[in-house]
Amino acid sequence: MLNQEDKQTPIIERKTDYKPPRNWRSWLIGRPLSTADAPHETIGKTVGLAVFASDALSSNAYATQEIMVVLAAAGTIAFGYVFPISIAIVLLLTIVSISYIQVIHAYPDGGGAYVVARDNLGELAGLTAASALLADYILTVSVSVSSGIAQIVSAYPELYEYRVPMAVTAVFLLMLINLRGVRESGSAIAVPSMSFIVIMLFMIAVGMYKYITGDLGTVINPPEILAHGITAFGMPFLILHAFSSGTAALTGIEAISNGTTAFKEPRSKNAATTLTWMAAILATLFMGISFLASQVNAVPSEVETVISQIGRTVFGGQGIFYFAIILATTIILLLAGNTAYAGFPRLSALMAMDGFLPRQLTYRGSRLVYSRGIVALAVLSSLLIILFQASVTRLIPLYAIGVFLSFTLAQSGMALRWWKSGKLLNQKEDVEHTNTRVSKLTYDRLWRLKMITNGFGALCTGLVMLIFAVTKFQDGAYVVLVLIPALIGALWMVHRHYRNLAKKLSLENFGVIPPHTIRHRVIMPVSGVHQGTLAALRYARMLSDDVTAVHIVIEPADAEKTRKKWETWGEGVRLVMLDSPYRLFVEPLLDYIADIAEQRQSGEIITVVVPEFVSENRWSSALHTNTADILRTQLKNQHGIVITNVPYHVHESESDHHR
Repeated sequence: MLNQEDKQTPIIERKTDYKPPRNWRSWLIGRPLSTADAPHETIGKTVGLAVFASDALSSNAYATQEIMVVLAAAGTIAFGYVFPISIAIVLLLTIVSISYIQVIHAYPDGGGAYVVARDNLGELAGLTAASALLADYILTVSVSVSSGIAQIVSAYPELYEYRVPMAVTAVFLLMLINLRGVRESGSAIAVPSMSFIVIMLFMIAVGMYKYITGDLGTVINPPEILAHGITAFGMPFLILHAFSSGTAALTGIEAISNGTTAFKEPRSKNAATTLTWMAAILATLFMGISFLASQVNAVPSEVETVISQIGRTVFGGQGIFYFAIILATTIILLLAGNTAYAGFPRLSALMAMDGFLPRQLTYRGSRLVYSRGIVALAVLSSLLIILFQASVTRLIPLYAIGVFLSFTLAQSGMALRWWKSGKLLNQKEDVEHTNTRVSKLTYDRLWRLKMITNGFGALCTGLVMLIFAVTKFQDGAYVVLVLIPALIGALWMVHRHYRNLAKKLSLENFGVIPPHTIRHRVIMPVSGVHQGTLAALRYARMLSDDVTAVHIVIEPADAEKTRKKWETWGEGVRLVMLDSPYRLFVEPLLDYIADIAEQRQSGEIITVVVPEFVSENRWSSALHTNTADILRTQLKNQHGIVITNVPYHVHESESDHHR
């Protein structure tokens, strides 16, 4: 007799010719793509800028305004601090951008702050970064779309009461665009993204020219100032508060590092170049808008945005260029959520692979995108928009804490990575990692400079996070401080479930396959005797000679009919008539099966064969009680019991013909 190891296991490879048919989904999101098409679905630098930078670029539309909202508490004279605060934010932007360029090269398979923190700082830090990023992506869609709708309302105030349904509609339109695939969605938003950059640079250039020549002027008929009910506890506190609000301009910087795998090869180089372009454009636009806002005496308002006020001042009223600014800004704000649609599904898929989120999120849909993650993001973002009534100012306090928490963890992780690199001088061995999705760590002669850069960046972003938490606490930041720990707890619970399941299903210490069962007992519920019952009975007898049919006696007259028919058609199989005085069907049957299960011998298996009526007409199927489904639901939680459905089909046309 051969041992288990000596047996030859036949493995047959076969290809299928089946191609999914065209249906309404093909029309909506495009024809299905094969796995072989994946390399062709990657994107270049220009399209990558449109896909991943739309969030960061669009923050120009509201970052300056958020600074001014805070400073308004001290009166319009405090608006003189807008430009200096903007310079400080741009310096922080530079530090963070340099850090994420290093992340891209060190972690070419994406994952950003989550993978960096988990690899260098441990699982808790990784989950903290991941929770912050997931919350950030949901808020990105909510804030950007709400801000885009606010631009439309600025031009057409009569639409103000419809802003929530308009925002939710925009979220789901973005979802459909992204379900079509990264390359196609990127191509779709490339033109409006580039148009926004061009028109904003044009507005800043014209504004600067008019400022130099003394023709700039100030806002005509400014809206009523929005002070947002902030009480100043002294100018330093107010400036810190304004600085933390303005750091919303940095949101989206990390997106490219999370989605590096979307780029064409060499993907690290292409992703790093795209991030450099994005940082340069963002800094230019942010500085320009902040400078012009302070020069034209723009005021923060929910009725008319700061961008709208600058536009009509620079272009001398609501002419064609003004409406081009409003249109371009609105579109980029609505499309800014696209960055989250590109990042959230990839991050959630990585986490699902690591067992921290449901495995279903690793599934790639017909267009080679993580479609379930895209749909989940749309639903969660819409709920936030409805909850906060599409108010940007109410959503912003929830926004940037998570962003800066992930920035801080990413840069701290990179600083520790460079310290490890410095210890590898004259060593050939790679440092052991907790995650396989990392590049090989070798000695870097610039490790001290890189460690200091990332360490300083972590210190800066950590301070900003603390400032944000303190200054925005009463505005709703406390929600995030509760939400992130709750998310971490949920992720741990998911991970524990998968880890325990893996241990129980592991084959490591399984040994040999157990011997065949000593006895196989089959139980078959019978509600009536007909062709479907006999088909199930034939199958039951193929499984075992030990078959017991069970009929629940509810109506004695019907039970007597079943008894007589079974004596004729039952093929000698025993029938148990189970009395049910309270006219219950499922409970007595479950009790009988449980009683049999308790008395079974070691190695004995019980199979419950359930005849199942299947109608080819969905309307007529509603006329029948699906006992099979009820039994399967109840029995699947019992150990050592197999449930087998034996369907019998009845063609309506055939039954009519025989009748």
